[in-house]
Amino acid sequence: MAFYKKGPFGSSLTKAMFVPKSNDTYKVYEQKNAIQKDNTLGSYFITKEKYDSLIGFAIQPYDIIVSCAGTIGETYVLPQNSQEGIINQALMLIRLYSREIEQFYLLYFDFILKEEAYKESKGTAIKNIPPFDVLKGFHIPLPPISEQQRILKEIEHWFSLIDIIERGKDDLQTTIKQAKSKILDLAIHGKLVPQDPNDEPASELLKRINPKAEVTCDNGHSEKFPYEIPESWVWCGHNSILDISGGAQPSKNYFETKPKPNYIRLYQIRDYGESPVPVYIPINLASKQTKKGDILLARYGGSLGKVFHAEQGAYNVAMAKVIFKFENLIYKEFAYYYYLSDLYQGKLKEISRTAQAGFNSTDFNDMYFPLPPLAEQQRIVQKIEELFSVLDNIQKVLEV
Repeated sequence: MAFYKKGPFGSSLTKAMFVPKSNDTYKVYEQKNAIQKDNTLGSYFITKEKYDSLIGFAIQPYDIIVSCAGTIGETYVLPQNSQEGIINQALMLIRLYSREIEQFYLLYFDFILKEEAYKESKGTAIKNIPPFDVLKGFHIPLPPISEQQRILKEIEHWFSLIDIIERGKDDLQTTIKQAKSKILDLAIHGKLVPQDPNDEPASELLKRINPKAEVTCDNGHSEKFPYEIPESWVWCGHNSILDISGGAQPSKNYFETKPKPNYIRLYQIRDYGESPVPVYIPINLASKQTKKGDILLARYGGSLGKVFHAEQGAYNVAMAKVIFKFENLIYKEFAYYYYLSDLYQGKLKEISRTAQAGFNSTDFNDMYFPLPPLAEQQRIVQKIEELFSVLDNIQKVLEV
């Protein structure tokens, strides 16, 4: 059915034997030719004398080359115009006696090769192709040509459906992200839940909490505000009801990687990634501290715009904490979703020129916060979390 040839032993072909490409040199084919399905890749060449001494490893048009280590089992059919040359130690060459069975052979070989490689690896990570004598001993059931064609057609049909599903997953992931953004947009426009006439209007809430507070508010009937909001809401200057407190950066000389008495966790942007690296500092150096549930905003470059829930600890200069100037005016979770919304994220794009230095409270002097009645804030948060939970569950299914 086929001729098999493993690449030459290491001492038979070393880098010291390679020469610059010229009219009378021969190409050395490498794993990347098989893995990337490209016969033109590579810059290793040998002389005619060396080629003649390794002629048993020479390729021919339509030979199949197979990667044998690392990314194992990747196959590639060399085209007719492939440059003359030999395979290196990391490749195996297969030459079918009849190209008529090529497609069926490649399909079955791919399956059986990876099955055998898994057995040889004894359940650990697959690092090498199975021994050559095992490969040569493979038995491939060969149906009639017409049946091979029917099998290939059926497999192509199912693979096509799988590709459509995979693309659909990507599209659905994008749709979920867009849906969350739309939910937040509806929320801060006052369109996610209905207004309740029994709610205390936000303007009355403000007057009751702090009658002397100098807070500029309006319901949006002016061009200076981003959009119109419900009558029971008010636009408030961001910095009149909220403040941004930049973090502090203690010297790394005080950093500890394990908790100690009178030490506190220093939260950094990287702590919210997949592999957090805990850092602890003396509590007397923790000038900027957080309580569980505080809102932290990322201030820099690639992380600019990210919003985090804090734990008990301190926060460094890469973050800023949201400070609520009045108690019982803004439901904390409503503020959290506000900072995730396009209204806030769009503002960050305007001030992105300061991203390297990190934004501060004054960057939001001309930014406005859409303030609903307190009871409505809670209903909005409840609805957001309900809808996000559904979308998150769909996302988990897609990741399986």
